[in-house]
Amino acid sequence: MLYRHWQSQLPDWIQVLPVELPGRGSRMREPLFRQLEPLINTLMGVVQPLLTLPYAFFGHSMGGLISFELTRALRRVGRKLPQAIFISGYRAPQLPNPTPPTYPLPEDQLIAKITAMNGIPPEILAHPELLNLIIPILRADFEVCDTYTCASESPLPCPITVFGGKDDPVVPPALLLPWCEQTTQACVIHEFSGDHFFLQQHTQPILEQIRSTLCVYP
Repeated sequence: MLYRHWQSQLPDWIQVLPVELPGRGSRMREPLFRQLEPLINTLMGVVQPLLTLPYAFFGHSMGGLISFELTRALRRVGRKLPQAIFISGYRAPQLPNPTPPTYPLPEDQLIAKITAMNGIPPEILAHPELLNLIIPILRADFEVCDTYTCASESPLPCPITVFGGKDDPVVPPALLLPWCEQTTQACVIHEFSGDHFFLQQHTQPILEQIRSTLCVYP
Protein backbone atom coordinates (compact mmCIF):
# COMPACT_ATOMS: atom_id res chain seq x y z
CA MET A 1 0.00 0.00 0.00
CA LEU A 2 2.92 2.34 0.66
CA TYR A 3 3.72 2.33 -3.06
CA ARG A 4 0.18 2.64 -4.42
CA HIS A 5 0.74 6.20 -5.69
CA TRP A 6 4.26 5.76 -7.04
CA GLN A 7 3.22 4.86 -10.58
CA SER A 8 1.39 8.18 -11.05
CA GLN A 9 4.49 10.07 -9.86
CA LEU A 10 6.99 8.37 -12.13
CA PRO A 11 7.39 8.57 -15.93
CA ASP A 12 5.61 6.02 -18.10
CA TRP A 13 8.84 4.21 -18.95
CA ILE A 14 9.14 3.09 -15.32
CA GLN A 15 6.59 0.45 -14.34
CA VAL A 16 6.03 0.00 -10.60
CA LEU A 17 5.37 -3.59 -9.50
CA PRO A 18 4.87 -3.63 -5.71
CA VAL A 19 5.29 -6.91 -3.84
CA GLU A 20 2.70 -7.87 -1.24
CA LEU A 21 4.07 -10.53 1.07
CA PRO A 22 1.87 -13.22 2.61
CA GLY A 23 0.03 -12.38 5.81
CA ARG A 24 -0.96 -8.81 4.93
CA GLY A 25 -3.39 -6.92 2.73
CA SER A 26 -5.21 -9.17 0.27
CA ARG A 27 -2.99 -12.07 1.45
CA MET A 28 -3.91 -11.76 5.13
CA ARG A 29 -4.96 -15.40 5.45
CA GLU A 30 -1.63 -16.77 4.19
CA PRO A 31 1.08 -17.76 6.70
CA LEU A 32 3.76 -15.19 7.44
CA PHE A 33 7.41 -15.76 6.61
CA ARG A 34 9.67 -15.89 9.68
CA GLN A 35 12.98 -16.69 7.98
CA LEU A 36 14.59 -14.95 5.04
CA GLU A 37 15.70 -17.98 3.03
CA PRO A 38 12.21 -19.40 2.26
CA LEU A 39 10.98 -15.87 1.53
CA ILE A 40 13.77 -15.38 -1.04
CA ASN A 41 13.17 -18.83 -2.55
CA THR A 42 9.49 -17.99 -3.03
CA LEU A 43 10.26 -14.60 -4.58
CA MET A 44 12.71 -16.22 -6.99
CA GLY A 45 9.85 -18.10 -8.58
CA VAL A 46 7.76 -14.95 -8.80
CA VAL A 47 10.30 -12.53 -10.28
CA GLN A 48 12.20 -14.71 -12.75
CA PRO A 49 9.47 -14.67 -15.45
CA LEU A 50 9.60 -10.84 -15.29
CA LEU A 51 13.32 -10.49 -15.98
CA THR A 52 13.04 -10.15 -19.76
CA LEU A 53 13.03 -6.35 -19.38
CA PRO A 54 15.58 -4.08 -17.67
CA TYR A 55 14.63 -3.78 -14.01
CA ALA A 56 15.65 -2.44 -10.61
CA PHE A 57 14.83 -3.31 -7.00
CA PHE A 58 13.65 -0.91 -4.31
CA GLY A 59 13.10 -1.89 -0.72
CA HIS A 60 12.53 -0.04 2.54
CA SER A 61 13.62 -1.51 5.89
CA MET A 62 13.19 -5.30 5.63
CA GLY A 63 12.45 -4.72 1.94
CA GLY A 64 15.98 -3.43 1.51
CA LEU A 65 17.40 -6.65 2.91
CA ILE A 66 15.08 -8.65 0.65
CA SER A 67 16.21 -6.66 -2.42
CA PHE A 68 19.86 -7.32 -1.62
CA GLU A 69 19.55 -11.04 -0.93
CA LEU A 70 17.20 -11.57 -3.88
CA THR A 71 19.83 -10.05 -6.15
CA ARG A 72 22.50 -12.35 -4.72
CA ALA A 73 20.20 -15.36 -5.20
CA LEU A 74 19.64 -14.40 -8.85
CA ARG A 75 23.39 -14.11 -9.37
CA ARG A 76 23.93 -17.60 -7.94
CA VAL A 77 21.69 -19.12 -10.62
CA GLY A 78 23.11 -16.98 -13.43
CA ARG A 79 20.06 -14.80 -14.05
CA LYS A 80 19.97 -11.25 -15.34
CA LEU A 81 20.71 -8.82 -12.51
CA PRO A 82 19.02 -5.49 -11.75
CA GLN A 83 20.46 -2.38 -13.31
CA ALA A 84 20.31 -0.72 -9.91
CA ILE A 85 19.38 -1.51 -6.32
CA PHE A 86 17.74 1.09 -4.07
CA ILE A 87 18.02 0.41 -0.35
CA SER A 88 16.04 2.51 2.11
CA GLY A 89 16.35 2.42 5.90
CA TYR A 90 18.39 -0.76 6.32
CA ARG A 91 21.93 -1.11 7.65
CA ALA A 92 24.73 -2.59 5.56
CA PRO A 93 24.05 -6.34 5.77
CA GLN A 94 27.55 -7.36 6.84
CA LEU A 95 27.22 -5.30 10.03
CA PRO A 96 25.94 -7.03 13.17
CA ASN A 97 22.59 -6.00 14.55
CA PRO A 98 23.43 -3.26 17.08
CA THR A 99 20.41 -4.10 19.26
CA PRO A 100 19.19 -7.33 20.91
CA PRO A 101 16.56 -9.35 19.01
CA THR A 102 13.15 -7.73 19.02
CA TYR A 103 10.88 -10.56 17.91
CA PRO A 104 10.89 -12.54 21.21
CA LEU A 105 9.87 -9.56 23.33
CA PRO A 106 6.62 -9.79 25.31
CA GLU A 107 3.79 -8.00 23.54
CA ASP A 108 3.82 -4.90 25.75
CA GLN A 109 7.57 -4.43 25.25
CA LEU A 110 7.28 -5.08 21.54
CA ILE A 111 4.54 -2.46 21.21
CA ALA A 112 6.58 0.02 23.25
CA LYS A 113 9.63 -0.47 21.04
CA ILE A 114 7.69 -0.09 17.79
CA THR A 115 5.88 2.95 19.18
CA ALA A 116 9.26 4.53 20.04
CA MET A 117 10.23 4.00 16.40
CA ASN A 118 7.05 5.84 15.35
CA GLY A 119 6.06 2.59 13.68
CA ILE A 120 2.44 2.30 14.77
CA PRO A 121 -0.04 5.08 13.90
CA PRO A 122 -2.03 6.45 16.89
CA GLU A 123 -5.30 5.37 15.30
CA ILE A 124 -4.13 1.74 15.41
CA LEU A 125 -2.90 2.03 18.99
CA ALA A 126 -6.37 3.27 19.95
CA HIS A 127 -8.08 0.18 18.55
CA PRO A 128 -6.99 -3.13 20.10
CA GLU A 129 -8.61 -5.17 17.33
CA LEU A 130 -6.40 -3.48 14.73
CA LEU A 131 -3.36 -3.85 16.96
CA ASN A 132 -4.05 -7.56 17.26
CA LEU A 133 -3.89 -7.82 13.48
CA ILE A 134 -0.68 -5.90 12.99
CA ILE A 135 1.46 -7.16 15.89
CA PRO A 136 1.90 -10.72 14.50
CA ILE A 137 3.01 -9.23 11.16
CA LEU A 138 5.56 -6.96 12.79
CA ARG A 139 6.84 -9.73 15.06
CA ALA A 140 7.35 -12.01 12.05
CA ASP A 141 9.16 -9.26 10.13
CA PHE A 142 11.46 -8.65 13.09
CA GLU A 143 12.17 -12.37 13.25
CA VAL A 144 13.17 -12.39 9.57
CA CYS A 145 15.66 -9.59 10.20
CA ASP A 146 16.83 -10.64 13.67
CA THR A 147 17.70 -14.20 12.57
CA TYR A 148 19.47 -13.14 9.36
CA THR A 149 23.19 -13.68 8.93
CA CYS A 150 24.98 -12.25 5.91
CA ALA A 151 26.95 -14.95 4.10
CA SER A 152 30.32 -13.95 2.68
CA GLU A 153 30.03 -13.39 -1.08
CA SER A 154 31.79 -11.15 -3.56
CA PRO A 155 30.37 -7.63 -4.08
CA LEU A 156 27.54 -7.27 -6.56
CA PRO A 157 28.17 -5.76 -10.01
CA CYS A 158 25.15 -3.48 -9.56
CA PRO A 159 25.18 0.17 -8.46
CA ILE A 160 23.57 0.68 -5.05
CA THR A 161 21.75 3.81 -3.93
CA VAL A 162 21.05 4.04 -0.21
CA PHE A 163 18.50 6.29 1.52
CA GLY A 164 18.49 6.93 5.24
CA GLY A 165 16.95 9.10 7.94
CA LYS A 166 19.29 11.43 9.82
CA ASP A 167 17.42 10.77 13.07
CA ASP A 168 16.66 7.11 12.49
CA PRO A 169 17.09 5.36 15.88
CA VAL A 170 17.07 1.94 14.20
CA VAL A 171 19.50 2.60 11.33
CA PRO A 172 21.64 5.65 12.12
CA PRO A 173 23.62 7.11 9.20
CA ALA A 174 26.87 5.47 10.34
CA LEU A 175 25.41 2.07 9.45
CA LEU A 176 24.68 3.07 5.83
CA LEU A 177 28.13 3.88 4.42
CA PRO A 178 29.41 0.26 4.57
CA TRP A 179 26.87 -0.61 1.87
CA CYS A 180 29.62 0.56 -0.48
CA GLU A 181 31.50 -2.66 0.32
CA GLN A 182 28.68 -4.66 -1.30
CA THR A 183 29.14 -3.37 -4.86
CA THR A 184 31.89 -3.02 -7.44
CA GLN A 185 29.92 -0.17 -9.00
CA ALA A 186 28.85 3.25 -7.74
CA CYS A 187 27.40 3.50 -4.24
CA VAL A 188 25.61 6.72 -3.32
CA ILE A 189 24.23 7.55 0.13
CA HIS A 190 21.37 10.05 0.54
CA GLU A 191 20.32 11.24 3.99
CA PHE A 192 16.99 12.90 4.75
CA SER A 193 15.55 14.52 7.82
CA GLY A 194 13.34 12.22 9.83
CA ASP A 195 13.25 8.90 11.66
CA HIS A 196 12.97 5.35 10.36
CA PHE A 197 9.91 6.29 8.32
CA PHE A 198 11.46 9.27 6.55
CA LEU A 199 10.27 7.71 3.29
CA GLN A 200 6.76 8.97 3.87
CA GLN A 201 7.89 12.60 4.18
CA HIS A 202 10.41 12.56 1.33
CA THR A 203 8.73 10.51 -1.38
CA GLN A 204 9.22 13.08 -4.13
CA PRO A 205 13.01 13.54 -3.85
CA ILE A 206 13.44 9.78 -3.51
CA LEU A 207 11.39 9.15 -6.64
CA GLU A 208 13.38 11.80 -8.47
CA GLN A 209 16.60 10.07 -7.48
CA ILE A 210 15.22 6.75 -8.73
CA ARG A 211 14.18 8.35 -12.02
CA SER A 212 17.51 10.12 -12.55
CA THR A 213 19.48 6.97 -11.74
CA LEU A 214 17.48 4.74 -14.08
CA CYS A 215 17.39 7.21 -16.98
CA VAL A 216 21.10 6.63 -17.67
CA TYR A 217 20.31 3.07 -18.79
CA PRO A 218 19.01 2.34 -22.31
